[in-house]
Amino acid sequence: MRAIGGAVALVCLSLAAVAQMSPDVRDYVKLDSPVIAITHARVIDGTGTSARNDQTILIRKGKIESVGAVDVPAEAKVIDATGRSVMPGLIDMHGHMFYTAGNVYRADGSLAMGGITLNEMFYSYPRLYLAAGVTSVRTTGAIEPYTDLNLKKWIDRGMVPGPKMDVTSPYIEGEGTMFPQMHEVGSPVDAQKMAAYWADEGVTSFKAYMNITRAELKAVIDEAHRRGLKVTGHLCSVTSREAAALGIDNLEHGPIAVDTEFVANKVPDKCPPFGDMLDAQAHVDVNAAAVQQITKDLIQHHVAVTSTLSVYELDVPSHLPLRKEVTNAMLPESLASYLAARKRANGDPRWQMRLQKEMQWERAFVKSGGRLLAGSDPTGVGAILGGDLAGYGMQRELELLVQAGFTPVEAIHIATQGNAEFLGHGDQIGTISPGKQADLVVVAGDPSTNIGDIEKVETVFKDGVAYDPAKLAESVRGMVGLR
Repeated sequence: MRAIGGAVALVCLSLAAVAQMSPDVRDYVKLDSPVIAITHARVIDGTGTSARNDQTILIRKGKIESVGAVDVPAEAKVIDATGRSVMPGLIDMHGHMFYTAGNVYRADGSLAMGGITLNEMFYSYPRLYLAAGVTSVRTTGAIEPYTDLNLKKWIDRGMVPGPKMDVTSPYIEGEGTMFPQMHEVGSPVDAQKMAAYWADEGVTSFKAYMNITRAELKAVIDEAHRRGLKVTGHLCSVTSREAAALGIDNLEHGPIAVDTEFVANKVPDKCPPFGDMLDAQAHVDVNAAAVQQITKDLIQHHVAVTSTLSVYELDVPSHLPLRKEVTNAMLPESLASYLAARKRANGDPRWQMRLQKEMQWERAFVKSGGRLLAGSDPTGVGAILGGDLAGYGMQRELELLVQAGFTPVEAIHIATQGNAEFLGHGDQIGTISPGKQADLVVVAGDPSTNIGDIEKVETVFKDGVAYDPAKLAESVRGMVGLR
């Protein structure tokens, strides 16, 4: 596996955060002690093994010291977790720090050129991630990259509350974007220069986007790999198999959801019309030879795939329950827009068909030996705007993985140890193991048997500091869509 830059810095900066916690962070702290013992806990350790009951987790100076039948030191602050489960902090492999500002449409109902604009959620999203038990996030595509880099720095220094961040580059997009906030590269040289610039600025991965050409994508991959960094992509003009052959490390959303190889008369380096893509994806046979070849190629080239079922569920409003934590967080105007969009959804069966087939493919991919990651893509951009928010979307992603056929323990493993190891942070986070950083989530109930209990977050530990999810969520009530 290629090394990821910044792994050592993650340890040093996160420990510094505990020592230098500002009043803006301390307002949300439930418990901060050099020694903490969580007793009588059901431990779901993130490795994929069965939960263990009546365990004690001893935390010392921000790290897990021991797990099991542990003698509790006299100086320890004790949390009685009877009836509760403790699991590793979730790691969102497709996070963002922005949210839709609302689309602009022509009189005929079609999307206006440049009609999708995005607002940075600098204040609300870090708090919501942490409130929902997401202790680490990869920002898989930045709209305001300097904002993301500053936010990471301020979180690491203990100045604002939020998850640990692996900052991804701005979208590396080709000509033809619908987003006025994205730079369009015009050549492989331009793409290489963009990748080099943002690597120098401190990003730890790159995101290629829908209209990039094969030559431009290859230039980005070569520059990233030269620096020991990774490239992921939400692609369209380039197919999954083409990207795998070029050496890409990761693909977002899954091939049934985005791949254009199924579109008849696909033009090389061109993104087909959306209607043609949706129709091809909805009607593809997951067991067909073409799909099996994609699976084989991705596994052969060691390409990981990030599941983001929670954002594709937005296209099927009957499939997505309204959740009060989500609606409470939204700006009133954003909530009204979202509810109106849900109501006017046309019920095209192709959305549901695509979602179900992507679920089917992801389960088969893992059974065949593929590497599946998990993320939420909390942007609100889709046929239905709005319902997938930071943190809560990641919880929903795990619920949908279980609907796709994974066991709850398997889904938790994907979102914790699996994601941590792909980031290159597996020796620090992702499992409840001695020596790891104490990034933990305490939930009421047992998500190892009922994944819905993952929504019942009572306490979130990051580097051994216990945060209050209710206070974090309340601090951003009615803000998502504004800041």
